[in-house]
Amino acid sequence: MTRRRHFLLGAAGVGGALVVGWGLLPPRERLGQRRRLPVERGEVALNGWLKISADGRVRLAMPRTEMGQGVHHALALLVAEELDVEPAQIDLVDAGPESIYGNPTSITTTMLAHPGEAALREAGSVERVSLWLLAKAGRELGMSITGGSSSVADAWDVLPLVAATARAQLIGAASLAWKLPADELRIELGVVHHGGGGRHAHFGELAALAAGTRPATVARKPREQWRLIGKAVPRRDVPAKVDGSAVFGIDVRPDGLLYAAVCHAPSFGGSLGRLDADALRARPGVLRVVRLLPLAGAAHGIAIVARSSWHALEAARAAAQDPRLAEWRPAPRPEADSAAILDDLAARAERAARDGDAPAWFRDDGDAPGALARAQAAGQRVLEAHYRAPYLAHAPLEPIGCTAQVKDGRVTLWVSTQVPSAARTIAARVAGVGSDAVTVHVPYVGGGFGRRLEVDMVGQAVSVALECAGAPVQLIWPRDEDLGHDFYRPAAAATLRAALDADGRPQAIAIAVAGDAITPRNVERTMPLLAGPIDLPDKTAVEGLHSLPYAVPNVRVAHVATRSGVPIGYWRSVGHSHHAFFAESFVDELAQAAGQDPLRFRLELLAERPLYAAVLRLAAQKAGWPGFGAAAALPAGRARGVALHESYGSVVAQVVEASIESGVPRVHRVVCAADCGSVVSPDGVAQQLEGGIVWALGAALRGRCDIEAGRVRQRDLASLGLLTLAETPRIEVHLVPSTRAPGGVGEIAVPPLAPALANALAALGPRRRTLPLIG
Repeated sequence: MTRRRHFLLGAAGVGGALVVGWGLLPPRERLGQRRRLPVERGEVALNGWLKISADGRVRLAMPRTEMGQGVHHALALLVAEELDVEPAQIDLVDAGPESIYGNPTSITTTMLAHPGEAALREAGSVERVSLWLLAKAGRELGMSITGGSSSVADAWDVLPLVAATARAQLIGAASLAWKLPADELRIELGVVHHGGGGRHAHFGELAALAAGTRPATVARKPREQWRLIGKAVPRRDVPAKVDGSAVFGIDVRPDGLLYAAVCHAPSFGGSLGRLDADALRARPGVLRVVRLLPLAGAAHGIAIVARSSWHALEAARAAAQDPRLAEWRPAPRPEADSAAILDDLAARAERAARDGDAPAWFRDDGDAPGALARAQAAGQRVLEAHYRAPYLAHAPLEPIGCTAQVKDGRVTLWVSTQVPSAARTIAARVAGVGSDAVTVHVPYVGGGFGRRLEVDMVGQAVSVALECAGAPVQLIWPRDEDLGHDFYRPAAAATLRAALDADGRPQAIAIAVAGDAITPRNVERTMPLLAGPIDLPDKTAVEGLHSLPYAVPNVRVAHVATRSGVPIGYWRSVGHSHHAFFAESFVDELAQAAGQDPLRFRLELLAERPLYAAVLRLAAQKAGWPGFGAAAALPAGRARGVALHESYGSVVAQVVEASIESGVPRVHRVVCAADCGSVVSPDGVAQQLEGGIVWALGAALRGRCDIEAGRVRQRDLASLGLLTLAETPRIEVHLVPSTRAPGGVGEIAVPPLAPALANALAALGPRRRTLPLIG
C-alpha cells in the first residue's frame, strides 16, 4: 500500500478534537437508556428502542425513512424475529435525537477501503483505525441518515440484540413472578407461556417488572430457527398505499394550515432584484410574500403564502414569468454551460491519464505508467477510450417541500427527509432555538434517491413559518423549480488506458476521471461546522473505479476535482452510477481487443475473487449465455451484454438483451444476479433490484440535464425522457444464497445496467461511450 493511500484513508479519521476521548460504543451500548425513550398511556420502555403498551403491543423507535424501499418492514422483521411476535404486533414511532439512532454504517461507507477488504481484517492497520474513528463519528454525532443503502446493514447487529435483550427481560420477569426456571418458559405471539403449568401473560402484564431486570447473558436465535427473516412476509404499508390512505409529507394537514410556493432566481447564482410584493399580495388568496435567503445551498428566491396550494402555485408561476412582479439578476460569475463543462472535463481527464497530471491518485498498484510505456515501446496492444456522463436530476414523484410551524418557542416539522437530524439542526439555527426545541415528524416519502439528503427546503419552510404568526405552513416546490434547482448528479468524463500482453491479458490499467466532488459540497450545506478549509479527497469521485475486482498487476486510478458552479449532490448509487459505465464498458473493449468472450474474459480475471465469479456465473446461467448451462438462442437482430459491479457491500451482475429498432435501442430482457449477503425480505430485495433496473434504464437511454446560460433546459417530467411502461423489459432477479452480514440493496442494481446495455449495443453497431445512449 502506498504512503499516499495511507494519507487518504487516515485523513478521514483525523477530525481534530472530535475524536479525543471517545470510548467504544458496540451494538450492546446502542441499546440506549430506557428513560430516554418517551412513554405515555401506560407504556413501559425496556431500552432506548422498545417500549411495551398496556395491552402488550410492541412499539419500536424508527429512525429510518420509508421511501418505498421497505426499510420499515425489514427493521420490524428483525425485531419480530427475536421477540417471537408477528410484525402486525409492532407499531412504529418516530425516533428522537438520541445518538443511538445514528447510522454509523452510512459514515463508514465513505472510506475507500471497505470492511470486506483484507487490510481491514489486519488488527492495528491504518484502515481499521480509520474505520473505527468514522464509526465513532457517526455514533457520537447521532447522524440519523437513510442513505448509502446502509439501513439494514447498520441495524443487523443492533436491532436483533435490542429485541433479544427485551425477550430475556420479559422471560426473566415471568420467571421471577411465577418462581419458575426461565428455561421452562417460551414466547409465542407476544405471550410468555409456561409449558407445564399452563400459566401465561402477555408483554403488557410483565413489562414493568421486566424493565427493572438486566439479563446476564443474551443470545440471538440461531439462523435455523428463523421463521420471519428470509421468508416472504407481506408488507404492512402496502394496503394503505394502494387505497390512498397512506400519509406522505405533502398530505399532512395540521390545523390552520397555510400554503407557500417557491420561486427561485432562474439561473444558478442569480439573485432577486426588484420585487412588487404589493401586486403579488393583491392576487386571489395570497396572504404574504417572503424573501428567501440562500440557506443550506438553496438559491435566492421568494415564497408566496396563500390560503390554498393552488393560489400559492399560481402566484409563484406569475412571479417567475412576469418581470413586472419579480426581476431576477444573473450570477456575477460566468454562467454555467454543460457542454463546455463536459469538454473541459474530458480534456482534464485525458491529460491526467496520459501525463499523470492529477492532484490525487486513489489507487496506485505496481507501476501502471511504466507498464503502459513499456507495452507501447514493445509494440504490444495499448488501448485508450474516452467516456462521458451528463448531469442528472432526481425528480422524485412527491414534490420537494416541508411543513413547518414556529410557535411558543418551539419548531415542529413534518418533512419528507432522509436526514431528520440535519433537518432538526437547520430548523433550530433558522428559528434561533435549541435543537431540543425542534420536533421532527417523518411521514412516508414519495421518492428520495438522494435529493432528500439535502435540507434546503427545511430552512426555507422555517423561514416562512417565522412570518406566519404561529400558523403551520406547507412549503411546496413547483416541478419546474425542482428540476431547475436540484442538486444534480455531477457530470463526469474519464479516460481509460490499458495494455494487453501477447495472450490478451491486461497488464496495466490507468483511469483518470474528472468532475466535481460531491461530499465536500454536501457537508458545506448540511453540516457546515464539519466543513474544512480545504476539500479532502472524496470517495464518491472514484467509487467503483478504485475497487475494480479484476486481477491486473498495475493499476492507477485518479480523480481531477473541479468546481463547475453547478449545484451537485448524491444521486441514486452516486459515483457508482457512471463509473460502472466507464469501467465495465472498457473491460468489454479489452475483451474484444483480446478476441475473447467478454464473460469468460472477466471470469479469468476473477480467479481469486470467488464471490464475484459466483454472481457472474449465476447471471450467465439464468440468461442462457452460451457455454453456461442451457444456452438460449437469440432472435435475429438481438445481442447480449454483460456487466459486473460491486457497490455498498453487494455484488451484482446483469445480462441485457437488446436490439436496435429504427435506429433506437430497445431492451427486451434484463437478468440480474446479486449477492447482497443475508436477506431479510426476499420480496423486498427483488422489488428494489427491479426498481433500480427501471430507474437505471431510463437514465441510460435518455437521462440528461442540459445547462445553458446557467439554466437547466429540462423543466418538466416530459422533458426528462422517463422510461414508459411499454419500454420496460422483462426483468428477472436471482439471489446468491449467503450467510454473511447484509450488504446494501436500494442502489446496487443501478450501476451495471448502462454498461451491460452499451455492451449489448456494441455487438450490433458502433461502441457508444457517452451517456445517454440515445443522443
